[in-house]
Amino acid sequence: MKKIVKRKESILSIREKKLAYSLVLPTMILVLSIVIIPLLANFWISFKPISLGDLRPPKLILKENVKSKLSLTNDFSKIQYRYRNSSSKYQLNDVTISDLLPKGITVTSIQSQHNCNIENGKLFCKLGEIAPKAFGKIVLIITKNEFWNNNVNPKFHKPKAIYNSTNILTSLEFTFENFKKIFSASEFWDVLKVSIYYTFFGTAGALLIGLFTAQIVNKSFKGRPFIRGLLLFPYVSPVIAVAFSWVILFDPYSGIVNSLFIQMEVIEKPINFFGQKYTPISVFGYEFNFPLALSMVIIFEIWRYFPLSFLFILARIQSIPQDIYEAAEIDGATPLQQFYYLSIPFLIGIIAVLFLLRFIWTFNKFDDIFLLTGGNAGTRTLTVNVYEQAFAISNLGAGAAVAVVIFIFLLVFSVIFIKFSKKEAM
Repeated sequence: MKKIVKRKESILSIREKKLAYSLVLPTMILVLSIVIIPLLANFWISFKPISLGDLRPPKLILKENVKSKLSLTNDFSKIQYRYRNSSSKYQLNDVTISDLLPKGITVTSIQSQHNCNIENGKLFCKLGEIAPKAFGKIVLIITKNEFWNNNVNPKFHKPKAIYNSTNILTSLEFTFENFKKIFSASEFWDVLKVSIYYTFFGTAGALLIGLFTAQIVNKSFKGRPFIRGLLLFPYVSPVIAVAFSWVILFDPYSGIVNSLFIQMEVIEKPINFFGQKYTPISVFGYEFNFPLALSMVIIFEIWRYFPLSFLFILARIQSIPQDIYEAAEIDGATPLQQFYYLSIPFLIGIIAVLFLLRFIWTFNKFDDIFLLTGGNAGTRTLTVNVYEQAFAISNLGAGAAVAVVIFIFLLVFSVIFIKFSKKEAM
């Protein structure tokens, strides 16, 4: 009896598993297709000597034109076929052109450098190989015959072209030239340094500001709900709106910030905050070039994304039992000691997760930098480099190669971060 019961339970468990898999499988397929297919496509393109123009496979552009109408006063006319290879790199092979002519016309001569003939009222031309960007034409001298019908248009039939072409996007031709090109460029390593600098300080700054903001807002005071909502403004506002506002505020000619600094005699002349790469600064007699534009972009990053850290950290703080703080206060612990010995151990987990997520997101940031500086004045990151390579100079393969480098870098960073993080922190 027990065996029968166990067998029924086993069958029921199997059915439940099958049902669960059948329900989850469509979602998993959808998620994997959204994530994996673009990723594989990016890897594929990175090993291809491909530009934006190569996204469209080479084809023969063929147009037919009748020069004049056949009439009683003009018995002769011309049918002209113009052709052109759309590709600037690859030739077309085994090209043939055919067209069905109406019964009412007679072809008196063919003007072409190719082998063309007419059989049973059908034009057939062997063009062979058509070089990249090559073009030409085929001209038929025609006249009407006894079967002519005035209602018939000589262009009544669309000409056809048959050819073999090479599609570099789908071919099995691969190369490492894209990676050699980006790694051999001296600017790549400078861009990588800028990306790491921007990402680290932008992420750390957003977490620190979010942490201290959460500590302050956690205290009870008048107008706290309003302040909480106001603090979310940078994060929920459209990036193009807030970026434009910052550019206007810090404009060297009409910006409010420069006007205030000049009136307060902080500066003597306007500063181009988003257009000046370095500004000399002297600290205790030591002078160095401060990366002004890059620092402004980092400050914008901190200002815009600290609310996300603030929300997560505040939620974690509110889940900490208040009894331990009361006990620590009775024992004479200062607020700083309470924060360091009580709050931090509870918050280290969420801070570690936020740091990993914000690091990945910030490293992939493009719109903020592009809207503020366009990648100029020492603010060019790898994501901006992807855009410039792929679209500015139309080297899609090199742009994809840079994107692959970004993916590998973030993957390695994530693995190392997770491996060396404390288990309780993650």
